[in-house]
Amino acid sequence: MPHSEPQNRLDAIFNAHMEAELAGDIDETLATMSPNPHLVNVPTMMGGQGPQSVRTFYSKRLIGQFFPPDVKFETVSRTYGENRLVDEIIISFTHTIKMDHVLPKVKPTGKKVEVVFVVIVGFEDDKVAYEHILWDQASVLVQIGLLDPTGLPVVGAGGAAKLRNPGLPDPFFNEG
Repeated sequence: MPHSEPQNRLDAIFNAHMEAELAGDIDETLATMSPNPHLVNVPTMMGGQGPQSVRTFYSKRLIGQFFPPDVKFETVSRTYGENRLVDEIIISFTHTIKMDHVLPKVKPTGKKVEVVFVVIVGFEDDKVAYEHILWDQASVLVQIGLLDPTGLPVVGAGGAAKLRNPGLPDPFFNEG
């Protein structure tokens, strides 16, 4: 189904923001943001409030360590509100670089990771006003070998697999 004009506008704004982030251009990234933006990576409580704090986050915790070269972004869905969009994505990568925004103080493990992210983006005056980013940190920690899932209700890469195929069996209960 074709997008509406407001949806196309939000897509264009966010795509320009993401392209600047991926290119490692802090000035261009901030140029896509409102005068008083904020960013929160909920599982690690990292991000920033206000232009200087967001700039510091980007320069010290994201640019140059956003994701490893083999990263793959798989869009599951994008939902639109009047001044908001919500992305549901599966991100796959090999943990070969320092990634403070996802795994603060964890040295690269060389392990493969596949995890579901939810990114909530708010807009103000045709700029990104905020990003709230959520993911299942326990599943990431299982996949890189820092959390033993034995006896715990965590699934590693299984969460992404179940999102792709909701018909997969429940890993904790086998009820006919």
